[in-house]
Amino acid sequence: MARGEVGRGDDGGVLRRHAFVPTSIGRLLVSADGEALTGVYFPGHWHPPAAEAIGVAVPADDGDGLFRAFAAQLDEYLDGGRTAFELPTAPVGDEFQLAVWAMLRGIPYGATTTYGELAVRLGDRNLARRVGNAVGRNPLSILVPCHRVVGANGSLTGYAGGLERKRFLLELEGADVVAQGRLF
Repeated sequence: MARGEVGRGDDGGVLRRHAFVPTSIGRLLVSADGEALTGVYFPGHWHPPAAEAIGVAVPADDGDGLFRAFAAQLDEYLDGGRTAFELPTAPVGDEFQLAVWAMLRGIPYGATTTYGELAVRLGDRNLARRVGNAVGRNPLSILVPCHRVVGANGSLTGYAGGLERKRFLLELEGADVVAQGRLF
């Protein structure tokens, strides 16, 4: 069976699947393909996944070790006890998006960067709008920390999960823009 097809693995588990995981910041839709997470989406997410992309629904607590590990690590993060995630991921995107998402993973906990700075790192400041589009389509919210990207002046800008959640995550991490009072 090809990657991405709904089916069963050697252990009988569903390859492409999703579950709704309750958290303190909302009920998250979490999708996986095999042994890797492919999406984490907030309620009202700007760019929700297509139904065919997330596979079959499974209970979050039905013994799926990947979803249990996600829930446990997210709880630790939200409680302030975790600064990085150790989960296998397999985001689906074009080459440019994958490059941007890889750069997002390199933004340290509690730090921020701007769309323009990411564009410069890609070699062309004029790519800032395209970078913003890629950041906005990040399928792995929180795990790939797109919330750490702010406007050129440090202000909050769009977040697919909502600006209040972005503010919350940056405050949780003690980001510099919070300390400098630039979020409001």
